[in-house]
Amino acid sequence: MKKLMQIELNESSVSIAVLLLRFGVGIMMLVHGIPKLQMLFSGDIQFPGVMGMSPTISLVLTVFSEVLCSILLLIGLFTRIAAIPLIVTMLVAVLMIHGSDPYAMKELGLFYLLGYVVLLILGSGKYSFDAIMQSYRIKE
Repeated sequence: MKKLMQIELNESSVSIAVLLLRFGVGIMMLVHGIPKLQMLFSGDIQFPGVMGMSPTISLVLTVFSEVLCSILLLIGLFTRIAAIPLIVTMLVAVLMIHGSDPYAMKELGLFYLLGYVVLLILGSGKYSFDAIMQSYRIKE
């Protein structure tokens, strides 16, 4: 019981939590991004243009974010940088695409947004390529 009530953070526990968050949101966002990638390659683009961009440019930016940045999160490479396009994508989805929809339609985007903001703040943790690269730079 004492351990459950402990408020001090342990670096290993935080790194495991960050790893689980990276894997969870990374894989779940890939489920959204891969069909968009297929749409882009098929040429049959049924996607909204936002902020004055054409549907094709909107789709390319979304695919970049949801596929490439999600893969970077999964492996923990450039995690904070990869979180930024994902945050922007979720803000566009929540505020512009689903702006007039009821809260229930925005909820998933808000959950992703929250996860990406946490990753932006915490980084990738010690179980990541970022950590490997940092330890390599320290040894030089």
